[in-house]
Amino acid sequence: MSEQSAATPDSQNDSTSDDATQQQTETEPSLDVIFETLKNSRRREVLHFLRERDERVSLGELAEHVAAIENDTTTDALTSSQRKRVYVGLYQCHLPKMDDIGVVEFNQDRGHITLTDKADAFEEYLDRPEAEPDRQWYRYYAGVSLLGVAVLAAAVALSLPGSIVLGLFAGVIGVGGACSVYHWSTEREQEADD
Repeated sequence: MSEQSAATPDSQNDSTSDDATQQQTETEPSLDVIFETLKNSRRREVLHFLRERDERVSLGELAEHVAAIENDTTTDALTSSQRKRVYVGLYQCHLPKMDDIGVVEFNQDRGHITLTDKADAFEEYLDRPEAEPDRQWYRYYAGVSLLGVAVLAAAVALSLPGSIVLGLFAGVIGVGGACSVYHWSTEREQEADD
C-alpha cells in the first residue's frame, strides 16, 4: 500500500508537469517547431508578407507575392504556371502546416490567411539585423598610394632637397601603415563578434 501511495503523488506530479508543458506549448511554440517552420523559404516569406500587411490576406495575393520573390520578377510579369505552382504548394502544404502550429489562421474554404499572436515567437529568428556595410578598404589604400605619387611628383617638380622628400615619403608610409593597422584591428573585432 505504501508503494501505491508513494507512486500516486509521483504520477500526479508527472501529469501536472505534462499539463504545464502542454500549456506552454499551446502558448508558445518550441524552438524545434520554430526552426522547422522557418527552415523553408516560402514559410519565411509568408510570415514576412503577413507582418508587413498586418491584416487578413487572400491566398491568391500571397501566392503572387511569394512567386514573384522566388522567380525574381514582379507580380505583373509572373506566368500562370509560376503562380499556380506556388499557390498549390501554399494551399496543400505550407499554410495547413502553419495553421496546425498556430502561427497563422488559414481558412481553406475562403482562402484567407491571418497572422496570429504566436507569430511573435518567430520574430527574433525571422529578422536579421541589418549588417553594417563592409568598409571598402581598397579606397583607403588607393588614397594613400595617390598621396605617395602626389608627394613624389611635387618633390620632383619643385626640386626639393632629398631630406625633405624622404621626410614626406616617410609620412606617406606612416599613413599607409596606420591605415593597415586600423584595417587589421577592425577585421579582428569583426571575427571576434562572429
